[in-house]
Amino acid sequence: MDHVARFDSYFVCATPRTGSSLLLGLLGSTGVAGRPQAYFREPDEPLWAERWGVRRTAGGGYDHAGYVRAALAAGRSGNGVFGAKLMWGALGPLLAKLRTVHPGVTGGDLALLERAFGRTAFVCLRRDDTLAQAVSWLRAEQTRTWFIGGDGEISGNDDGDGHEPRYDAEEITRFVRTIEDHNAAWEAWFSSAGVRPYRVRYEDLAEDVTGATRRVLGFLGVEAPPDRAIAARHRRQADELNRDWMARYRAEQAPHGGRAGSVPTAEARPPEGRT
Repeated sequence: MDHVARFDSYFVCATPRTGSSLLLGLLGSTGVAGRPQAYFREPDEPLWAERWGVRRTAGGGYDHAGYVRAALAAGRSGNGVFGAKLMWGALGPLLAKLRTVHPGVTGGDLALLERAFGRTAFVCLRRDDTLAQAVSWLRAEQTRTWFIGGDGEISGNDDGDGHEPRYDAEEITRFVRTIEDHNAAWEAWFSSAGVRPYRVRYEDLAEDVTGATRRVLGFLGVEAPPDRAIAARHRRQADELNRDWMARYRAEQAPHGGRAGSVPTAEARPPEGRT
């Protein structure tokens, strides 16, 4: 039986190391929730444009209207549903480029996104344990390995072509603060844009990948065929080293009156790398 999609498109709105690649792979495996990827991460856009053969401009760039059309074609499943991932740092540049493509759109950010992508849903993916998330982020930055396995991503798995992981309390503090700032920024944007996202906890996703995926499908208004297996395409990366770093960090904060997962009041600087 064919199912009519409630939404034309959806964005998974997240911060790094919340299981977003895992969720995208699970949704893609259903065959009814698009082929979601981080199509609008600015450093990767030229790579996607080259893969898709998007027309170059006279200045050597590429036509963004053509880029969006190519992303829609690549990211749709057979039922017409489009999916993509947005980290907080990708939203602003995407909106700015869409305004050049659709300069006459009024009504705010949501109206602009829906002009480009049709009726659009938002899935907010969060992780309760921000310390575990920060430790995972630090290791990924150091080793340059953002996932194991994969689902056709354009970048992010450099097969460990980085440095050996090294404990760094200052960097963990920086990532904890960045996660908190980006989570707050997402919440402020949801409120200002009039968006009511469907919320997914990383902890729930990790505990029951099939159930969590089916619940997202229900929100989107689609249903996986009964004979279709919902399969993870990425493998878990956390190990004993992550737990050791977390225990060490908590122990170091305790003499300063810090709680588990709290951070000292040092000035944070913005992170580099994948956001």
